[in-house]
Amino acid sequence: MTTTEASAIESRVGHYYQMDDTYLVGREKVREYARAVQDSHPAHWDVAAAAELGYSGLVAPLTFTSVPGMACNRRMFESVVVGYDTYVQTEEVFEQHRPIVAGDELHVDVELTSVRRIAGRDLITVTNTFTDTAGERVHTLHTTVVGLTAEDVDPAIKSAVQNAMMHDAYALPIGESDAAYHKTVRPEGEVRIAEGATTRTPGTPSFDDVRVGDELPVRHARLSRGDLVNYSGVAGDANPIHWDENLAKLAGLPDVIAHGMLTMGLGAGFASAWSGDPGAVTRYAVRLSAPAIVPAIDGADIEFSGRIKSLDPTTRTGVVVLAAKSGGRKIFGLATMNVRFR
Repeated sequence: MTTTEASAIESRVGHYYQMDDTYLVGREKVREYARAVQDSHPAHWDVAAAAELGYSGLVAPLTFTSVPGMACNRRMFESVVVGYDTYVQTEEVFEQHRPIVAGDELHVDVELTSVRRIAGRDLITVTNTFTDTAGERVHTLHTTVVGLTAEDVDPAIKSAVQNAMMHDAYALPIGESDAAYHKTVRPEGEVRIAEGATTRTPGTPSFDDVRVGDELPVRHARLSRGDLVNYSGVAGDANPIHWDENLAKLAGLPDVIAHGMLTMGLGAGFASAWSGDPGAVTRYAVRLSAPAIVPAIDGADIEFSGRIKSLDPTTRTGVVVLAAKSGGRKIFGLATMNVRFR
């Protein structure tokens, strides 16, 4: 990408659009996603268990918004963020203003919020906002990727990937829209943030019973190629590096890798199993440092651990630092979760 092209992308920061239709959160989709990220918390599966925690329906796992987010972001990477051949996910930040539950009908917005050049690479941040029919923003998702140009990608990979990808009548190749560009920006108006995540009584331990330095019980998650294929279908992420060994190696990887969002979902489930209430999280931020390699025969083991880093008696909240390792390597560079306690 030339300097002129980079500056053209920067001029598109602020580009905004809204999903054409609302996204209806289905009860079975919540269960399907919870299964894909191996999250057995009862609030995702059992209506009565969710009701005991004060929810009107099954609670969507914390990373659930990545599913409608990915579908809505497609247009951004087809016709707005152009000049790149592929992208590598580096960071996700989930802000839960109130837990999303089955039956919610959501308006989904997409905005190009940042383009930064660091060490010769372009870091691109796209933000999704999810607003309910009452006009309250219930969730904000920030996705940061590194844009890779043709110079970074073997030409053979591009054609091989296109031949392996699922046929999708609605998708254009990345950055290849011929339509003339026209910038649209977020309309002015009041943004109302839902307060459910900070006002309801969470089903977590009492603030008086936790201490800085407390460690979460270590938990192991197993991933097989079948888990990756299932997650690909559930989440709508059909990148073949997550299921085709030959293409993964052609892309310079040692083997098939797990989706970054899948490992984040596993991490969220690990934390909610400890806290007792997935809706008690107000922020979850993960910076990826290495992928989890998933060999065909042995699969992968991911070890999750965590500790309470800080506590705020005024808000009865704490910051938990999460760690994830696979194959002796850290796959989370920095991961933090803000949790409310009773």
